[in-house]
Amino acid sequence: MLELFVYGIVLGSIIALGAIGLTLVYGILRFANFAHGDLMTAGAYITLFLVGTILPHLGISNDPLTPFSFGWRMVVAFPLAMVGVALVAIVLDRLLYHKLRQRGSTAVMMAMSAFGASLIVRMVILILWGGDYRTFFPGVLRPAVELPLGIKIRPDQILILGVATLLVVLLHLFLHHTKIGKAMRATADNMELARISGIRTERIIIWTWAIGGGLAAAGGVLYGIDVQVHPGMGWDFLLPLFAAAILGGIGKVQGALVGGLVIGVLQQMSTAWLLPTYKPAVAFIGIILILLFRPQGIFGGRD
Repeated sequence: MLELFVYGIVLGSIIALGAIGLTLVYGILRFANFAHGDLMTAGAYITLFLVGTILPHLGISNDPLTPFSFGWRMVVAFPLAMVGVALVAIVLDRLLYHKLRQRGSTAVMMAMSAFGASLIVRMVILILWGGDYRTFFPGVLRPAVELPLGIKIRPDQILILGVATLLVVLLHLFLHHTKIGKAMRATADNMELARISGIRTERIIIWTWAIGGGLAAAGGVLYGIDVQVHPGMGWDFLLPLFAAAILGGIGKVQGALVGGLVIGVLQQMSTAWLLPTYKPAVAFIGIILILLFRPQGIFGGRD
């Protein structure tokens, strides 16, 4: 059970990265972005394209960096994938969501448009790469290391925790110690008041999509490092992402972090009694219980 708990923290850190992006978008724009999970998939496949096609032509070595399973190609591809998905998220907003906002579309219409965008992203991935399961580094295996109390964990999983923690810390510093970050928080509290105060809210929206998309890409890449990549992975993550955001308090960054860790631990520990295929049901049950007993979430929802 202790080992499952550790694995749950690893999974929860990945869920948290996606949930933070999801809750950032909700905090600014007030709509449920059903395409967010597929942005995670896009990040994984952009990385796969870079690692397998582009970077080899540039002569970048893929020899594993001991003790990890990947080489310098992954180190280079990871930030590029975050930038790539950030651009995809911005383009989706400019071509779709921005026009709907200008027409005064309801939150339901925005959510349905996001659902359509998710299908488009997924179908493009299926057309380009097919439906097979893939890995960033086929044929490379790294044994687990043994921690105190007999816990076995792969070095890749330790790195996943470290990278996720670093990204969350950087986001916290950005939101609380930069001009753009403070403007984002003000816009989330009251967009109209922020606009009257001189904040360029459209610029803030672009920053929100860029950060949310970048974090989604990071989560998708880290999940691909931990297991495998497939076109439906983002859709499978969507329910846990919403469960994490709701559990922590929708619109709360710190809530999405805590909610992601809780959902990850619950899903992994449930495999002690249930088949792994039932893990999404654990997230679904979690949403129901949250809405019944504490609909405002752990951190009380938005301020």
